[in-house]
Amino acid sequence: MGPAQTKPLFERVALIGIGLIGSSLAHVIRRDGLARHIAVAARTQTTLDTAKRLGLGDSFTLDAAEAVKGADLVVICTPLGAYKDVIKVIAPALRPGTILSDVGSVKETMRRDVTPFVPTGVHVVPGHPVAGTEHSGPESGFAELFRGRWCILTPEPGTDKQAIERVEELWRSAGMLIEFMEISHHDQVLAITSHLPHLIAYTIVGTATDLEEHLKGEVIKFSASGFRDFTRIAASDPVMWRDIFLANREAVLEILGRFTEDLTAMQRAIRRGEGDMLQSVFTRTRAIRRSIIEAKQA
Repeated sequence: MGPAQTKPLFERVALIGIGLIGSSLAHVIRRDGLARHIAVAARTQTTLDTAKRLGLGDSFTLDAAEAVKGADLVVICTPLGAYKDVIKVIAPALRPGTILSDVGSVKETMRRDVTPFVPTGVHVVPGHPVAGTEHSGPESGFAELFRGRWCILTPEPGTDKQAIERVEELWRSAGMLIEFMEISHHDQVLAITSHLPHLIAYTIVGTATDLEEHLKGEVIKFSASGFRDFTRIAASDPVMWRDIFLANREAVLEILGRFTEDLTAMQRAIRRGEGDMLQSVFTRTRAIRRSIIEAKQA
């Protein structure tokens, strides 16, 4: 679906939160004419003013309930910790037939904090576009962010089929590949592919900031030797990632336990001079990079 289409996919889309993902989605909707009206709701006037200046919507408000009135698609694009407050505000204004979706990295949050408070007749289709950069805020968004990446949808059994198809079409228009997953499986997968790497990056960069001053300068100077790659990940939105770790606590702790055991095994191999063991692990892990490149996810 592209700009040549005559009838838009949605009449009115409400974006609750307009950070990196929300603003990028707004760019896609604008580019492809997917909605007649984009209503933007934000928490602060500053963010709202920026979104307005960038032309990310047709109406702008600090009141999320006002944004969702008459919307046939509502997408929650806030940090996970705000979901409870968002649904309390918007639930009375949601009309039957509305599709409610989100872009969060932990789908249990939608099931636990949002779905129980959704009025009858509203279709809940949780989504997670697995795409991003280390930048945040409305100015960081761009339409091409999603191209060639995966969007994981986690609707519960019995969800309206047409509602699911419309959300699918939205993300396909953004250039995404679609995958369906059960909620807890999604959260386990993301714990290893996204959440653990971020936790490690935050920890490594945190360790560096605690170094003595005479070492700290050298760390920055010679960061291209590996440290630089961790700093990019560790520059991600602190509020968003605080919420992710708290929301996906169980899966993250389980995978962190496994990682800690593996790290201890590496520590032992280095201490004992077990070169064969180290080389064996490095050879095996190298193949993963090749697989990622072949899957065009590099």
